[in-house]
Amino acid sequence: MNHFWLRLQDRWVAPAYSGGVLLGIALSFFGAATNTMVGWLYALSGTILALLVIAGITAARSLAGLQVQRRPLLPVSAGDALAIELILENPTNRPAALLQVWDELPAALGGPLSQALEVLPPQSRHSVNFYPQTQRRGIYRWPTVYLRTAAPLGLFWCRRPRTVPARAVVYPQVLPLRRCPLIDTVSDAERFRDERDRRYQAANEGVTRTLRAYRHGDPTRLIHWRTSARFGVLQVRELETVTSGREAVVALDSAAPWLEELFESAVIAAASLYFYASRRQLDVQLWTAATGLLHGNQVVLEALAGTQAGEIAEAEPPRDRPLLWLTANAASLAGLSAGSRWLLFSETSPHLAIAGLAPGVVIERDRPLQPQLQTSLR
Repeated sequence: MNHFWLRLQDRWVAPAYSGGVLLGIALSFFGAATNTMVGWLYALSGTILALLVIAGITAARSLAGLQVQRRPLLPVSAGDALAIELILENPTNRPAALLQVWDELPAALGGPLSQALEVLPPQSRHSVNFYPQTQRRGIYRWPTVYLRTAAPLGLFWCRRPRTVPARAVVYPQVLPLRRCPLIDTVSDAERFRDERDRRYQAANEGVTRTLRAYRHGDPTRLIHWRTSARFGVLQVRELETVTSGREAVVALDSAAPWLEELFESAVIAAASLYFYASRRQLDVQLWTAATGLLHGNQVVLEALAGTQAGEIAEAEPPRDRPLLWLTANAASLAGLSAGSRWLLFSETSPHLAIAGLAPGVVIERDRPLQPQLQTSLR
C-alpha cells in the first residue's frame, strides 16, 4: 500500500490525511444532495471538490522548474561520515514553499535521507547537506533525488524525481600496525640488496635472462658481440635481477568462495598490509582476481572497496615474485612461489601440515584481527 501511495505521488498527487477527510465529506454531501435534491448541498460539495482540485494542481505546479545538482562525493574510510551536498535551485519567478528533499541512498548507507525547507525564493539557490555514517566498505551508486511538497494547503502530496547520479566510495579500514612479521621477514632481506645488485651488475656471463636491442646508456660490457655480429644490430644481455626484499605483492584470493565476514576481514588485512609495506619502503603492489596488479594508494583503496568474494578471475597471480597470499583455501598454500608468505582465514584454527609450506599466519574468526596480524609466523 505504501509503495502504491508513493507511485501515486510520483505520477500525479496523493491526498494527505486532511485531503482524504475533505474528499470523504464532499462525496457525502454530494450523495445527500442526490437523495434530497437540496441545492445548498450541491453547492457545498462542489466548493469542497473545487478546493481539492486547486490544491492538487497547485502542489504539482510548485515543483515544476526546480532543479537539483550534486557535488562530487569525496571518498571516505569505513566508519567515517560521508559528506553529501545537494544544490537546490529555483530559476522561476515564484517562490517554492514547504519542500522536502529526499536523497534515495542505498540501504547499506542507511537508506533514504530527507530534509525540510521552509521556502526557496525565486532565482535563488540553497545547499542541502547530509552526513550519513558509513559502516562498511564498498562502491555505492544511486541515481535519484526526490522533491516533495503539500503546499499551499497541505491537502495533497506531490513528489517528483530528479536524476542526479551519485557514486560514493567507502574505503576499507586500515589498521595501524606497529609490527607485522609477515612483512618484516620479507623486508629484512633489504640489507643484502646492494651487495647482490653489485654482483649481478658486474657479472658478464652465467646470469643472462634474455637479449634485447641496444638502447642509449646501456653499458658496453653487456653487449653480446657474437649475436650482434650475426644480426648486424647491437644486442644487449638483460641480466637476472634479485627482487626478494625489494618487492612485495599483497595478493587477495578474491576468486575463491568466502564467508562474508571472513572476506571483509581479508580486505581490511590486505589494505593494512599494503600500507605497512609502503611504510617499510618496499615496492608493494596489490593483486586481486578481477584487477590484476595495481599500484598507488588511491587506486589500491578503490580496488579493495569494490572487490567481491567469488568474482570472475581476469588475471592469474604472478608466479615470478614472492606473494603475501590472503586466502580461505588451505589447499592453495602448497603452490606458492619461493619467498612467499600467507594469511589463511578460517572459522576455526585448522590443523595444517606446515612441513614444506611457506611461513604464514592462520587468522581465526573469533579473535580481533590486528593482534593476529602482529603475531609471529608459524
